[in-house]
Amino acid sequence: MDSTSHYLAVDLGASSGRVMLGRWDGARLALSEVHRFANGPVAVLGHLHWNVLGLWAAINAGLAHYAAAPSGRLAGLGVDTWGIDFALLDRAGRLLGSPYHYRDARTEGMPALAFSRVPRETIYAATGIQMMPINTLFQLVSMAHTRDPQLAAATTLLPLPNLFSYWLSGQIAAEYTHATTTQCLLARERRWASELLGQLAIPAHIFAPLVEPGSILGPLRPEVIAATGLRGPAPVIAVASHDTASAVAAVPGLDARSAYISSGTWSLMGCEVPAPVINERAMHANFTNEGGVGGTIRLLKNIAGLWLIQECRRQWAHAGTNYSWAELLALAEAASPFGARIDPDAPAFLSPPDMPAAIRAACARTGQPPPEGAGAVVRCCLESLALRYRATLDDLEELVGHRLDVIHVVGGGSRNRLLCQLTADACDRPVVAGPVEATALGNIVVQMLATGALPDVAAGRAIIAASVTLETYAPRADDRWAEGRAWLRGG
Repeated sequence: MDSTSHYLAVDLGASSGRVMLGRWDGARLALSEVHRFANGPVAVLGHLHWNVLGLWAAINAGLAHYAAAPSGRLAGLGVDTWGIDFALLDRAGRLLGSPYHYRDARTEGMPALAFSRVPRETIYAATGIQMMPINTLFQLVSMAHTRDPQLAAATTLLPLPNLFSYWLSGQIAAEYTHATTTQCLLARERRWASELLGQLAIPAHIFAPLVEPGSILGPLRPEVIAATGLRGPAPVIAVASHDTASAVAAVPGLDARSAYISSGTWSLMGCEVPAPVINERAMHANFTNEGGVGGTIRLLKNIAGLWLIQECRRQWAHAGTNYSWAELLALAEAASPFGARIDPDAPAFLSPPDMPAAIRAACARTGQPPPEGAGAVVRCCLESLALRYRATLDDLEELVGHRLDVIHVVGGGSRNRLLCQLTADACDRPVVAGPVEATALGNIVVQMLATGALPDVAAGRAIIAASVTLETYAPRADDRWAEGRAWLRGG
């Protein structure tokens, strides 16, 4: 008799989504892709939205693919997505409009408006979350300011992963790790910041009840089982539904002396701490305190990440040249090092119409020769990201009060061998790369905790270490990195 347990992880990213199958045989966790589908913003009447109904159809298609294949009974199902974005429901639990995309321009000027009512320092002291215009808090300030009728009609606000969990299980709940990304939660008290929300004219009553990662919401709704052909009920689990929280839960060997980078469209760089780090230094360095699994806090910073190169690649394809990632990295490897550098987090790179042009313009503004050719542009992006990682590492070590000896890189960027090596060189730390599918693995580890298959997160990380191949990059000395760090600091 086959004793393998099957878990499905629905992992939705900003550019694509997947339904992933985890098979646990008691010794190793094997991961395979059941269904992959595209995702991205939809422009309507001057605004950017998410096609959540299309995503819902794709999730159901993934469940149907799993049901159609020879398989055992499903032990669990969990959904994770990117942070910040949310859906609004009416009093009957129905969706009110298409949720906005975090890059929509409606949040321009909203932080300043919020700070005119509640000082920046007060907001940070309460929430511990970094100030970014895209945050849920500022999206809601925009809706309140413009008297958006959807906000007026809303009875419930659900973070996006919890919307899909609601449609799967029928249970309305906001999972803690994703809720922390909203900047609407009190970091130390772990409850919605009702007083702060009221000061900003945001209705506090719409926020759903909080649940911890690893909570079982309930069984799959009968309609979903019937529509997808699944064999019997399965528990829907509130995993660490912010994708970075799931990814961090899957970092093998992560401890108090190491840092992590969850590397993809965004780079999330930080470390795991037992309690929020909220002070003036953390606020000025714009660090965030997001919820983790097992009572931990993810002290981290958002960095632009591979978005820079993704947008360059899109622009080059639009101009008629379709580069593969392998081709771009080979061109970057061959390009001259330390040609030009940028600040990856500059506002000019948040959503420009032409990313290569924006990069060249930024170099020209700072008196550097603009990179010419795809290889030079990509090399500029990768070296600049590595420099930003080093600056962030320096800040992290100051905040936690000790050296961080190793950097773990997980996610799609862990396959980028050039970026991993440049990160090791710039940071003067060994880089351990992998697993690539950290988010899906972390999603499944939390499901295993919820169903009693694992005792704790440490056991899950040990299983992952035994189930995947990791690669270590040793740092190489080069004095030019110090020059780059001085340039980034403005010194």
